[in-house]
Amino acid sequence: MLSQVMSSAVLGIDAYAVAVEVDVSPGMFFWAIVGLPDAAVQESRERVRAAIKNTGFEFPNKRCTINLAPADIRKEGTGFDLPIAVGLLASTGQVERDLLHDTLMTGQLSLDGSVRPVNGVLPMALSARNAGYRRLLVPAANLEEAAVVGDIDVYPVATLAQVVDLLCNPERHEPVRRDPNEILAAGPEYATDFADVKGQSHAKRALEVAAAGGHNIIMIGPPGSGKTMLARRLPTILPPLSVDEALDTTRIYSVAGLLPSDLALMRTRPFRAPHHTLSNAALVGGGTVPRPGEVSLSHHGVLFLDELPEFKRDALEVLRQPLEDGVVTIARVQASLQYPASFILAAAMNPCVCGYQGDLFRQCTCSQTMVRKYQQRISGPLLDRIDIHLEVPRLSEDDMVNYPPTEKSVEIRKRVAVARERQRARLQGSRIYCNAQMGQREIRAQCVVDSETRSVLKAAIQQLSLSARAYDRILKVARTIADLAGVEEIRAPHVVEAIQYRSLDRKMWI
Repeated sequence: MLSQVMSSAVLGIDAYAVAVEVDVSPGMFFWAIVGLPDAAVQESRERVRAAIKNTGFEFPNKRCTINLAPADIRKEGTGFDLPIAVGLLASTGQVERDLLHDTLMTGQLSLDGSVRPVNGVLPMALSARNAGYRRLLVPAANLEEAAVVGDIDVYPVATLAQVVDLLCNPERHEPVRRDPNEILAAGPEYATDFADVKGQSHAKRALEVAAAGGHNIIMIGPPGSGKTMLARRLPTILPPLSVDEALDTTRIYSVAGLLPSDLALMRTRPFRAPHHTLSNAALVGGGTVPRPGEVSLSHHGVLFLDELPEFKRDALEVLRQPLEDGVVTIARVQASLQYPASFILAAAMNPCVCGYQGDLFRQCTCSQTMVRKYQQRISGPLLDRIDIHLEVPRLSEDDMVNYPPTEKSVEIRKRVAVARERQRARLQGSRIYCNAQMGQREIRAQCVVDSETRSVLKAAIQQLSLSARAYDRILKVARTIADLAGVEEIRAPHVVEAIQYRSLDRKMWI
């Protein structure tokens, strides 16, 4: 007898429906799975057989053929265990086939019949809702992430017996739903705060500008100046996640298997700080089985690269596409995958090998050749994609011992949120949402300056030998500074502050 159970699989960070067709016919015992299954899918035979027997049902000792359609896409993972088991029960008459209508299910089976969690349930739930399915059965551990998707009844299942009971007696079970707006209403919670940082008021101001406009920033200073401490507090001043942003971020973490089982949505913006020894695939994604990399795990958040010159040159160069386009494209023979990667890059580095060039408290021991080689590990094209170049000097003894109370992150975050709202209103109708993403057309339309401001820009170009790309960066940063000030016109003081954030790159890399 033939039966069909609908399931789902993940390709990239999106899911697609998979029809699990099960045919049980007379003959000697035979088991075959077709439809490009990987090793984990092939091994489902023993898990399914033990789960069916240990749950009290009858396993068919006949000719069993399972087809996973569409057959031209490779199927990976263990999420097909549950639909295969239910398909076998339906094909042998232990479950009515009509009960499977408008139902999609996924889950890994244990030998005792319990249902274990799988990765990528959130994109599966989104795909099922968009495809018009009425009912979704997911492992109990994956309930929270699936329940935030509206317009579909989500049922948590813990055992194979519970799945059969739910199919045969749906009135005994209630679907579970979660309101994403209620989950995000409490706001983000961070363990760090800008009030912990002593001094460095100019660095805090630069980070506020970076957060308000979504600008990339690099901090240069000696060891112990607080670069890492400042960078780790950058997410705390970013605006709270919207529902769409939270769903996008949660979907990536769900596919990567990094979403805690008790978490329905990501409430805080991600902060990723990979070590400089990571591979290219770990940074941007890929591998034999493609997975999201650190740039995608930083989507709608911050990617912090500490000791930037220590990263491999080719690893830094692959950052250029996501920094420019906001996506990562992974090309394979069978398919080309795209992972979202819209993030703020925060980088930190020492000015030289020993780290004390220009330091007022300790003498540098590096030669000019050593300093030049160290700084040239960072390519010009990568630096051109960083809007703000900031010098972070070490604090003096007085600054460390005697320092006045400073603003908390929540106060800065309010100003940043207001500036972001001004940008969204101004850029409404376009595909961008912050000043850092503006192209030439938006710069010409949104960064109009008067004659006085134009004179300041002309003098800066002549004295600093600024490139055309650096000129555009100054205009975008000045636009953000004006938004923080609550004015529509870009004035000379806004441009002067923006120029200060580009003067260090001429000092360091000229």
